[in-house]
Amino acid sequence: MAAAQLPEESGTFVQSSLPAGSGGLSEIARLDEATIVARAQDGDLAAFEHLVETYQGRLFRLAMRMLNDRGEAEDVVQDTLTAGWRALPGLDRSSAFGGWVYRTATNRCFDVLRRRSTHPEDSVDGAALWPAMNLQAGDPHRNAELAAQYECLSKALADLPPDQRACWLLREFHDLSYAEIAAALGIGPGTVRGRLARARENLAEAMIQWH
Repeated sequence: MAAAQLPEESGTFVQSSLPAGSGGLSEIARLDEATIVARAQDGDLAAFEHLVETYQGRLFRLAMRMLNDRGEAEDVVQDTLTAGWRALPGLDRSSAFGGWVYRTATNRCFDVLRRRSTHPEDSVDGAALWPAMNLQAGDPHRNAELAAQYECLSKALADLPPDQRACWLLREFHDLSYAEIAAALGIGPGTVRGRLARARENLAEAMIQWH
């Protein structure tokens, strides 16, 4: 496959061995995702390029907030989307692609965390985890408060067990339904509710301590 590039959230790029499309993205963008996936399954490289553009940023944000390591997050995105290209022919339903990539990316994050021998977030880069924080021009005091708040949230999130962290991120930042989270993590919806409740309780307690 020809080399394509996956942009990081910062606007720079990492190389990936994904297929580069030949154009027609504006036409494809008007289609629903199931149709785009079906076209990609038929070998339409432009359709798959559109899927890459749709999911790469989302997956990077998920992986970065799960791992707090830019290089590892990039690897997760690259591995997931490359595997997605290979897995396309085997998907039973064209609508299943989104759930598949979230599940694969989350599982790769879990694998990275299991391989680590020490606590992964001894140093938390809040600016990297929340690059779109709403800084106020000409208000350094408010900006300092926001930066401190995001740093506290980052540390609290890093202290959550990985399963709670994944549930919270997929719900709060990726707007997945309980059923979608359950499918992505291979658990029941009731377990999702329980993990979300514990995650929210732990994060709320940490933020109260910050205040």
